[in-house]
Amino acid sequence: MSYPKFYDAVESIKVVDPLSNVLGAFENGMYEFNYLDVVKSAGHSCPTVAGAYIITQSALNALYPNERAVRGNIKVEFSEAMEDGVAGVISNVVSQITGATDKSGFKGLAGKFARHSLMSFSTDINSSARFTRVDSGKSVDVTYNPSSIMPNPAMQPLMQKIMQGAATSDELQEFGKLWQDRVQRIFENLDEVVRVEEV
Repeated sequence: MSYPKFYDAVESIKVVDPLSNVLGAFENGMYEFNYLDVVKSAGHSCPTVAGAYIITQSALNALYPNERAVRGNIKVEFSEAMEDGVAGVISNVVSQITGATDKSGFKGLAGKFARHSLMSFSTDINSSARFTRVDSGKSVDVTYNPSSIMPNPAMQPLMQKIMQGAATSDELQEFGKLWQDRVQRIFENLDEVVRVEEV
C-alpha cells in the first residue's frame, strides 16, 4: 500500500476504551488511531479530513492532558446541521475516534458503555466543535481554520482540466501531489490552523 509518507509523521491519538476491554477486543482497552486510519475510513485525505483529526486530537489533549482519552466518555457538539457543508464528513471522523454518535451508536450493556446521543448538531456555540468530558463536565471549544495555508497556484488550472476530463495521467498525479502537499503543510503549522479554549 502506497501513500504519502507524511501520514506516518502525524501524532497518533491514544485512547482507552472500557467497552473494548470488557469485550476482550484490546488488552486493558488500550489502542490508538493514526491519520492513516481515518484516511482509509474516509477514502481520501483533504483539509477537511485533516481538520477533523486535528480538532479531535487538540480537544482530547486538552481534556486529558496527562492520560489517555476515554473513548465513549466524550460528548461532541457542532454548530452546523449535519447536512450542512462538510459537517457530516467531520463528524464521521470525530465519531470514529471518540465513539460519540447522535442516535445511531451502540446502545450499551445493561445501561453502561452507551455511545448514542453523545453527538449533537445545530447547537449554539461559536467554534468548530465543543468537546465535553461526560464524567467531569469539562469542556473545550476548538476552532479550525486552514485558510492561512494556501493551496499551490498550479492546482486551479489542473482542477479545471480534471473536471473537463482533459487531464493527462501525469497531470492527475501532479494534482494529487499538490493536494497532499497542502494537507501536509496544515499538519506542519498547527499553531496557525487550530485554537482551543476552555469553556
